[in-house]
Amino acid sequence: MPILIQTIILLSLSNIFMTFAWYAHLKNLHQAPWLVAALVSWGIALFEYLLQVPANRIGYTQFSLAQLKILQEVITLSVFVPFAIFYMQQPMKWDYLWAGLCLLGAVYFIFRA
Repeated sequence: MPILIQTIILLSLSNIFMTFAWYAHLKNLHQAPWLVAALVSWGIALFEYLLQVPANRIGYTQFSLAQLKILQEVITLSVFVPFAIFYMQQPMKWDYLWAGLCLLGAVYFIFRA
């Protein structure tokens, strides 16, 4: 499997875990003490790190640090928008589209030859 695909898959999976670690407690544990939410989030984040570290190690064999970061940001927004809309029941906003277009510009500039 190509390094780009391996990196994207692992970063996408890690980002799903991290998005839940960062934000799901706002919906599911909003009445629990913050320490409980933090401990649950840390537990979820462990799985994020188990995927993110190998993703970056694999990706760094072919991509620069800046390219990995921009790739991560694109994946972050790609995961966050459906999470916000479908899981957190947030309204769709045009700002998501504009942010995505800005990230596409970042991808162009960081990956151009």
